[in-house]
Amino acid sequence: MTNTNHLSQSGASLFAIMLTVTLISGCQSASENATTKMDSSVVVGSFQSSALTPHPITPESVPPITVTPPVRINCGVTEKLTDSEGNVWLPDEGFADGNPYQVEDIPITNTKDPKIFRTERYGMRSYRFGVPNGKYTVKLFFAEVYSGITGPGDRVFSINVQGHEFKDFDIWVKAGGPDKAYIQSVDVDVTNGVLNMTFTPDVENPKVDGIEILPQS
Repeated sequence: MTNTNHLSQSGASLFAIMLTVTLISGCQSASENATTKMDSSVVVGSFQSSALTPHPITPESVPPITVTPPVRINCGVTEKLTDSEGNVWLPDEGFADGNPYQVEDIPITNTKDPKIFRTERYGMRSYRFGVPNGKYTVKLFFAEVYSGITGPGDRVFSINVQGHEFKDFDIWVKAGGPDKAYIQSVDVDVTNGVLNMTFTPDVENPKVDGIEILPQS
């Protein structure tokens, strides 16, 4: 994946779509608005729905993925992973939109499991999980591995986990630099059978490498 795709996802995607439509529609009337013929697609969980959506899809409108905690999600991948303690991490699921991204063989410090931090989903709006009501500890895994991020302030976003908000979240600042693992933990209480996480961009795209949902004893 190139730097342009990651840093300027919306602009590059729109250009590619418009170029494709223009080529396909070369024999059509020049006055036709090609954008009216495009499907508005939203990626949900591990499948894609391409139905026309006259109004933006909100995170709350995406059905949650039912899981049985303790559960571990390895973001941005399609295969299971077993960590150094024997825990199984499931493939990416429960997300609304975004794209996968990964790097190969970059050393990641502050962790025994660098593979978790070499993959990510970026640009997502939310993760939603159907879980039994109760108290949980949620852990979000981060490492800044993208070469387009070169210092503090290059990627800033906000996270809301079941009503607990983390504003102006900067992975570079939290971890103390690039290629360093950082885990953000938060205790939550689920009362309606759904655990919600939302991500709001400020500078660049939000991203997350892994998610743990652990029942409190």
